[in-house]
Amino acid sequence: MKTGPKNTAAYRHEDFALGKTTVESSVRVETVGDLAMAYSPGVAQPCLAIAKNPDDAYRFTGKGNLVAIISDGSSILHLGNLGSLASKPVMEGKALLFRRLAKINAVDIQVNTSESAAFIDTVVRIADTFGGVHLDGMAESQSLEIEQALIARCDIPVFSDEPHGMAIVVVASLLTALKVQGKKLKDVRIVCGLHGRAAVECVRLLLNLGAHKSRIVVTTGCVRTIAQLGQTVQNGLTQHSPAAMKGSDVFIGVADPDWLTPEAILSMASNPIVFAYAGPFQAILPWQAREIRTDLILATDSFDHPNELANCLASPFVFRGALDVRARCINEAMKIAAIRALHLLALQPVPLDVLRTYNVDRLVLGKDYIVPKPLDGRLHSVVAGAVARAAIDSGEARISFPAHYPSIYPFFYPFLVDVPSPLFDHGQSS
Repeated sequence: MKTGPKNTAAYRHEDFALGKTTVESSVRVETVGDLAMAYSPGVAQPCLAIAKNPDDAYRFTGKGNLVAIISDGSSILHLGNLGSLASKPVMEGKALLFRRLAKINAVDIQVNTSESAAFIDTVVRIADTFGGVHLDGMAESQSLEIEQALIARCDIPVFSDEPHGMAIVVVASLLTALKVQGKKLKDVRIVCGLHGRAAVECVRLLLNLGAHKSRIVVTTGCVRTIAQLGQTVQNGLTQHSPAAMKGSDVFIGVADPDWLTPEAILSMASNPIVFAYAGPFQAILPWQAREIRTDLILATDSFDHPNELANCLASPFVFRGALDVRARCINEAMKIAAIRALHLLALQPVPLDVLRTYNVDRLVLGKDYIVPKPLDGRLHSVVAGAVARAAIDSGEARISFPAHYPSIYPFFYPFLVDVPSPLFDHGQSS
């Protein structure tokens, strides 16, 4: 029996008691012959083939379309360390997104340990089951060590939703916002108020795409994190000062009292861009920012705002592309390809079926549309296709480019890497 107020998230989740995804047969099992083929004795031959050649697991099983979504529950959303089991609603939701958006079978796994070595050993031991490993809901203090160890020890893609998925969406959205505002990445002054690895990844990708170190202002905590990670990109970055927002073109960070105030927004340059993530102590509500500056482009991590910085725009499709060419890892070239594909897709006319899904008459490039919607079916082919091609070109793919990608994809790929564009005009980044 349900308990609690109706229409609350907890009440509604009682409807999900059987899980947000389900396991169903993908083959017909109606006769004794069907059963014998799907199980014993039919399984004997593929078992023997896989024993001789482990790559045959991709031929005879669902390994190539199966991703493990794994968490220790040490950093769940904005809720902190709630333990591994408490992460299950989030990880089940991620599995649902992988299936719904990218047609990937995903299984959520909760690892009940606070020890990095135990977590790593657990994942390594089960990794052969899967085509990829997606890490989520993990504390900053251990996430890098765990991710790097798993990448080194697993022969399949390992990818952390935060920072990598988050950074891909932020940077892609920023490129589109700059185009709308008539600005170039190499010229703008960027204030980064993110924290931890997310800040590091965003800064690194921005520098790789042509932003100037001398025009990026970061928090002291961000610089400290970069240094702790053994990175060198902090050299030449300007650290936070009370007047950091004045004259800046872009703010990316948590909407807290130290940064995102009405006065700070008013002090920014003309046609500013604000990417405001929810924080525990917001000085200003995101939707109030547009009342302060009419020339502002605002994006948030909330579904109730037009420009939503949703990680699900990246991770499912990055994995889709990686799986489709059996990539060994997800490298920098694949992340950049995802960024550029998301950006270029945002510049295209939005199909009628997407408008109907979102119950709107129009979605046109502008201040209220700088990033594709998560339920836009084109993401599957365009972003995944870009990632797959980048994996091949960078030498990380085991098989050739899939023939099933639709004809829309070749239109995009030349623009992802080879063709110069004013938006991607690389200035010196040092």
